[in-house]
Amino acid sequence: DRWFLSGLQQIVEMNKELRTKKAEELTTDVLLRAKKLGFSDQGIGKLTGTDHRRVREMRKERGIEAHIAKIDTLAAEFPAETNYLYGTYHAQHSESAPSRKKKILVLGSGTYRIGSSVEFDWCCVNAAQAAQEQGYETIMLNYNPETVSTDYDVCDKLIFDEVSFESVLDVYEREQPEGVVVSMGGQVPNNLAIRLHRAGVKILGTSAEDIDRAEDRSKFSQLLDRLGVDQPKWAHLTDAEGAMDLVDQLGGFPVLVRPSYVLSGAAMSVAHEKNELLRILERAKAVNSEHPVVMTSFEMGAREIEVDAVADDGEMVLWAICEHVEDAGVHSGDATLMLPPQTIPLPIVHKARKVAAQLAKALRITGPFNVQLLGRQGEVRVIECNLRASRSLPFVSKVTGNNFVREAMKRMLGVREPITNHALDLDYVGAKVPMFSFPRLVGADPLLGVEMASTGEVGCFGDDAHEALLHGLLATGFRFPKKGVLLSLGPVSGKYSFTDEARSIVEELELPIYATAGTAEMLAQVGVPSTVLSKEESGEGSAVHCINEGKVDLVINVPKSYDEMGRPDGYAIRRRAVDAEIPLITDLMLARALVDAMRLRKGPSALKVLAWNDFLARKPMALR
Repeated sequence: DRWFLSGLQQIVEMNKELRTKKAEELTTDVLLRAKKLGFSDQGIGKLTGTDHRRVREMRKERGIEAHIAKIDTLAAEFPAETNYLYGTYHAQHSESAPSRKKKILVLGSGTYRIGSSVEFDWCCVNAAQAAQEQGYETIMLNYNPETVSTDYDVCDKLIFDEVSFESVLDVYEREQPEGVVVSMGGQVPNNLAIRLHRAGVKILGTSAEDIDRAEDRSKFSQLLDRLGVDQPKWAHLTDAEGAMDLVDQLGGFPVLVRPSYVLSGAAMSVAHEKNELLRILERAKAVNSEHPVVMTSFEMGAREIEVDAVADDGEMVLWAICEHVEDAGVHSGDATLMLPPQTIPLPIVHKARKVAAQLAKALRITGPFNVQLLGRQGEVRVIECNLRASRSLPFVSKVTGNNFVREAMKRMLGVREPITNHALDLDYVGAKVPMFSFPRLVGADPLLGVEMASTGEVGCFGDDAHEALLHGLLATGFRFPKKGVLLSLGPVSGKYSFTDEARSIVEELELPIYATAGTAEMLAQVGVPSTVLSKEESGEGSAVHCINEGKVDLVINVPKSYDEMGRPDGYAIRRRAVDAEIPLITDLMLARALVDAMRLRKGPSALKVLAWNDFLARKPMALR
């Protein structure tokens, strides 16, 4: 289309023109044309070798500022009087003037992507509504038309613009709110906190310096050491040359590489050998070169625990603890969560709560925060702490009946009301189960790891963990197996831990088992019959051929080893299961929980269906 091509050509020509300019050569005409074409201050600065702050000063000195226009919701048929606004350099004046009311600015999560989705939209909407209840005018800055937060009837003003340093500062200077909420929209607005603070923006809730102490991996690890809070062995990585020495200090492979200030574990990876580690370090540098990388020992066989909480000036006032069904090593956004915890010993739960309270005090938290910990052998170790709303906050709010976001917002606005917390005394169980888009990602390995892959989730309830888990899985498209189960159970220790479940599949679920060689050998030793299959990618007698023949309708595949490139074995089996739309489980703990649940609830008809309100109406056990 020539119309669009012409517009793109103008952008290309402006890009070329800016590359030939120095700061002193940026005339008013050049700056205005660049801004009209959508170039940011940072983009102009990069092309001209000028600091973006200097670019901002220059254009403001010359009166080049974005005006606020109203989005026409009536297709020019009638005058549109809305609070649906956007910034533009093409207007001569603003169509919306700032009010004199006390107001706050809430930053949304921006575009949907893996790691930033509807959970944070829920948090932003509830934050805006909570502020309105306290008499504040609320301004929402977001630019995703899929979100509820970009429905202009949920706030007093909706500014449809990107969540960037420049646009936030423009809105802040124009509207003069009492503060900006960066803690509800996920990692994107949270990453802006320190820059906005340095530019004179008031951040509501936890201070920007304390957010930085938690986000910067090196600073946070040092803080834990000072507090005497246990954590996995760690080392601050400065260059790739010294990486192997640090691996030796940490006790050898596997190790976890953890960049700072990244979304959903981006570039976070587990390295099993040297070449894989070097590739991971290159990727981590490409994702975020401005912040340090920390390398930690990777804890095998530990259980992961999450604490979602609200604090007020360092005092934890509301909390809930979730347990990951999967072994540690699966990103929290991909993990299956149980609330209250079902298999974590109570002393571990209390230690996790105590550590969260310590961190709230040390980081002087006011607002929402999330702590992720490892539990093993009676001890807990801290993985990380996010001083913002987590993606599990809507889930814990629904399960407990306490709206964590609204309570956090009240505290951030200085409102202190008593809160009743019965997170451990629930008479039911909530399960949060992830959803994935692997069928659309042709060729991708559907194996979960420390970098998030899920694109959705469901929350379900049950009288016990079995019922809640099955409700959740069924809601994601899982089907009870009726034909057979394919097992490939990974390391020897994992194989033998699945003995009882394998026997249940044959004897109680009355399903045949097809197994790869090592797993079949283990099953034979314990007296469980199976049909032996190879791991070859094709050919009769292979696991892939078995799937193609329609003999199985559940695949449990746990990787056993990694090749010289760090790739886990069993890829062909996993990929074929996904392409054939057969339920796939790649974690042994989840597989055990699933088989146990199916053994006790033999089919969907055995599951009760109750409304959310019916569960919340039950009195906490502590009050009975």
